[in-house]
Amino acid sequence: MTNGIYKMISIWEKQSLLQYDVIVVGAGITGLSTAASLKESKPDLHILVIERGTLPTGASTKNAGFACFGSISELASDRKALGDEGMVNLVNRRYSGLQKTINRLDADRIGLLVKGGYELLNEKTSHYINDIDEVNDLLKPIFKSAVFKPANEKISTFGFSGTPHLIENPFEGQVDTGMLMKSLWQYCNQLGIQIITGTEVIGVSETEVRSKDFTFSAKAVAVCTNAFTKKLIDLDLTPGRGIVMAINTKKPLKASGTFHYDEGYYYFRDYHGKLIFGGGRNLALEEEATTDFGINSKIEEKLHHNLKEMILPYTDYEVEMIWSGIMAFGPTKAPVVQKTKDGIYLGVRLGGMGVALGSLVGDEVSGMILSEHF
Repeated sequence: MTNGIYKMISIWEKQSLLQYDVIVVGAGITGLSTAASLKESKPDLHILVIERGTLPTGASTKNAGFACFGSISELASDRKALGDEGMVNLVNRRYSGLQKTINRLDADRIGLLVKGGYELLNEKTSHYINDIDEVNDLLKPIFKSAVFKPANEKISTFGFSGTPHLIENPFEGQVDTGMLMKSLWQYCNQLGIQIITGTEVIGVSETEVRSKDFTFSAKAVAVCTNAFTKKLIDLDLTPGRGIVMAINTKKPLKASGTFHYDEGYYYFRDYHGKLIFGGGRNLALEEEATTDFGINSKIEEKLHHNLKEMILPYTDYEVEMIWSGIMAFGPTKAPVVQKTKDGIYLGVRLGGMGVALGSLVGDEVSGMILSEHF
């Protein structure tokens, strides 16, 4: 009688294709960054990354491509929730993560453009102007100069309507999400990291990763599946779906840079003459706490209203594409970087800041694994 667990595999698969030093679950920014950091430190490690989709699902290939670390309203709110030190630490980690991605892959290979970022403030949110000086003082050790300043003179230049205040941030940039992921994937391939796609993981343990067809073994397992982590591990995590549109305008686009409003819940940017616009999750937080991809018609309607009334007044446009991505949130904005009681390493719950935090979180997960196993 044969042992059932080995019935469907060959000796070659068992010896060379199913056994690794480290297995990373999830081939998004964080998962690939974890694998890259491991391989950079220990080139002889045998590393496998497993991705359930043909392409990385979730948010890594479905975001709006913001290289940001927080608008004035977001950071002022973070001060209240986390204190001054907590807010500064959050910004430092996000900015450090962006720099790590740039240094690893090169600015040109991720389509980085630092055009500056802006926050549109209305009458309800205009009080955040009063936070600028104190936030700038707190962030000076990181940026060496003022981060936020009023820029009301640019409101008419950008063609906005009904926006009494505009706050500028010269350090904010934008990336080409597709270029970033393609470059990161290629970089991992060059390092000799094996990536398997189209394979859904149904169970993990300290030394095993199980799919429908195979059981892979390793000395360490890292889970970097962000919003989808609760399918594998019990964790205080809430998924959050975000809608993004690619829009063509009949007239040349006036807005250039990255833009936020309504305390970061809405965001838009220019991209090769198009407008990338998304957000509105705050209109239906409970409905959007889902891992199902789709479009909420109420949010879509609100996005169109804001386009017509505020962002593109008197400008005809058409939606070329619309999609959704799935982010992950928790009781705090700090990502989860830890080892579970079952011995599994986590790098998840990036709070909608995966572009900024992914490389840093991956590096931190890698450091934990290296210190304990290699």
